[in-house]
Amino acid sequence: MVFSSAIFLFVFLPIVCGLYFVIKNLQIRNGLLIVASLIFYGFGEPIYVFLMIGSIIMNYLLGLFISFLEHRQYINGKRITLVLAVILNIGMLCVFKYTGFILENINYIGGVNLKIPHIVLPIGISFFTFQALSYVIDVYRDDTLVQKNLFNLMLYISFFPQLIAGPIIRYNEIAKQINNRTTNVDKVTEGIGRFIRGLSKKLIIANGTGIIADKVFALDIGQYGFIVGWLGAIAYTLQIYYDFSGYSDMAIGMAKIFGFEFNENFRHPYEATGIKDFWRRWHISLSSWFKDYVYIPLGGNRKGYKRQCLNLFVVWLLCGLWHGASWNFVLWGAFYGIVLWIEKTFLSKILAKIPKVFAHLYTM
Repeated sequence: MVFSSAIFLFVFLPIVCGLYFVIKNLQIRNGLLIVASLIFYGFGEPIYVFLMIGSIIMNYLLGLFISFLEHRQYINGKRITLVLAVILNIGMLCVFKYTGFILENINYIGGVNLKIPHIVLPIGISFFTFQALSYVIDVYRDDTLVQKNLFNLMLYISFFPQLIAGPIIRYNEIAKQINNRTTNVDKVTEGIGRFIRGLSKKLIIANGTGIIADKVFALDIGQYGFIVGWLGAIAYTLQIYYDFSGYSDMAIGMAKIFGFEFNENFRHPYEATGIKDFWRRWHISLSSWFKDYVYIPLGGNRKGYKRQCLNLFVVWLLCGLWHGASWNFVLWGAFYGIVLWIEKTFLSKILAKIPKVFAHLYTM
C-alpha cells in the first residue's frame, strides 16, 4: 500500500483518522496506530509482518538487557550486548537484502556455481532495521531511554507514515512524544496541508517527469543526442527529488495529524553550494544517522586527517550498500566518498571564495 494509491487515500487513511479522533484516550489511540500500521504493512507483505514484529521483540529484549547490565555496572557485558544487537540486526538485513549479491560475487570470483536462493526483500526493511538499531544504541548511551512497554516500542518502529520510505526517526527524537503529545485543529490543518503538498509533488511532478525519464532511458544510446540526453537527465533529477521529498512531506504531514513532530528530511538540496552542503540537505535523516551511529563511533575527525578520510570513505561505502545490493551502489558510495575527500582537502576553500552561482553549478 503506497500513500498515493486510491485504497490508502480513500479507505485506509480516512478510517484510521476517523477512529483516531473519535477515541480520546491516548493509550487506546496508540493501540489503534499499532494495529493500523501492522495492517498497512501486511497489505503488501503479509508474512513479513511477523519478521518486523520479531525484530521489534528482539530489540525490546536487547534494550532491557543493556539497561539491566548498566544498573549492575557490567560494562563489558553491556558492550558485548550492543555488538550482538548490531550483528543480529545487520545480519537480518544482510540475509534478505545481500544474500544474492554476495553469492553472485562468490560464484564469479571463485568460479563456482552456488545456487542463489530467491529471497523476496521485505518492504522497508532498511528503514525499520535502522530505527531498531537507533533504539538499542540510544539505550546503550543513555539507559534512561529504555522502553519497558513493548507496545510503545512497537509504535515507534512500525508507525506507518515513516515505515516504507522514511524519514528515519531516531528513538531519542520521539521517545517523549509516544505518551505525551497533543492534537489540535492547527496541527491537523498544518498536517493535512503538508500531506497534500507532498502528494502533489509525487503525483504531478515526480510521476510526470518519471514518464519522460523512463522513455529516454529505454532508448538505445544511439537513438538520442545531446538534447534528448539532457532532457532525460533533467527529468530524472526532478523525478527523484520530488518523489522522495513528496513521500517525506506526506510522512511528516500524517505524523503531525496524529500529534507527532518529525524532523525535516529535505532542505532545498538543489540550492547546495558543495557536495558536503548537499548531503546536509538531502535525506537528512539518513545522513545524520550515518554520522551519529557510524562516522563518530569510528573516530570521526578526532584521530587525525588520514583516519578521518578513511572514516569518511567507509561511511560512504556503507551508505552506497544501504541504498542497494549491487556494485553500482558501491561505486556510487565510493564516488561521493572521493568527492567529499577532495572538498575537505582543498576544494571547499575554493568554493567559499568563488561566486555562489558557480559553486551551485559545480554541485549540480
